[in-house]
Amino acid sequence: MTVAPARAQRITCNSQVIDCGQVLFRKPVTVHFELLNEGGGALNIKNVESSCGCTDVVYPKGAISENKPFVITATYDAKQLGHFEKYIDVYTNGASLPYILTLKGVVVDEVRDFEGEYQFMIGKLRADVRDFMFDDVRKGDMPTQEIHVLNPTSDNVSPVILHLPDYLRADVSPSSIPPGKQGVITITLDSKRLSEYGLTQTSVYLGHSAADKVAPEKEMHIEAILIPATGEISEQRLAYMPKLRISSTVLDLGEFEGKKKKKGTIVIENLGRTDLEISSLQMFTDGLTVDLTESVIQPGSSAKLRVTADKKAMKGVKRQPRILMITNDPRASKVVIDVNVK
Repeated sequence: MTVAPARAQRITCNSQVIDCGQVLFRKPVTVHFELLNEGGGALNIKNVESSCGCTDVVYPKGAISENKPFVITATYDAKQLGHFEKYIDVYTNGASLPYILTLKGVVVDEVRDFEGEYQFMIGKLRADVRDFMFDDVRKGDMPTQEIHVLNPTSDNVSPVILHLPDYLRADVSPSSIPPGKQGVITITLDSKRLSEYGLTQTSVYLGHSAADKVAPEKEMHIEAILIPATGEISEQRLAYMPKLRISSTVLDLGEFEGKKKKKGTIVIENLGRTDLEISSLQMFTDGLTVDLTESVIQPGSSAKLRVTADKKAMKGVKRQPRILMITNDPRASKVVIDVNVK
């Protein structure tokens, strides 16, 4: 008789990391990790170890049947001011390595709420910003932006950023926001994951839970501009590098006045001693097209940047039409040109 091999047990958790947000000093905080024994037979928790004696843990002592949910409760004593991050190692009969849960937050002597305005309704939540940019980012930088959110509903919400690309990370504090309370989402950009210099744009969606779905009213727009790292450059070396001069960084095309398109020209000169390279030309919005006569401009020479605005394509554009140019002039590695047209 052939005996089928036992299936490996699998534990899942609705959230292995719970952020408590701001916790009052000497006011213990309790969280509940909701887990599930997804298969492989009955599960027995042999031992649970916390990273310090400041965290008490309560867990099921008997056998947990297959496909049965269970809860592990952790209480942090909050006897030390400042940020905390505590780990709970769950040892079971189904694995040689522990299943790790994390409890974190910041202990404060007074809870400080955000005092700005929540001017945007995004899905079920209110937020202080809807769109933002990581500007002047250099390779290796890890800049952050904060989104303050308010829960105006009558239920607890667990905000989540949906469709997040691999170069962005979102941390929500607290993980669960009670009715009428506030939270903050910290977006971190990993610039090492951006492959090209210039503008990277993406749309993400603010959901009220991991089960929420993408919808237009939940959309948020995030932009990042990656520019070349220059470091310290001596005056002597700088004298032999390319030097950009541009006729204007504002192009006024006036009114369409019944025309379908409006055109304008900007002159780019190289006043340096080596070739000026235009490595990237991008538009922040729809409706603009550009044509550059030379992408490599020799010393003492110039090129023309011809800009065309299309009335039909610009219909519905709400933001300032702009052009982004990336160059190898360390004094002007990023040039932004505003295009005014009515």
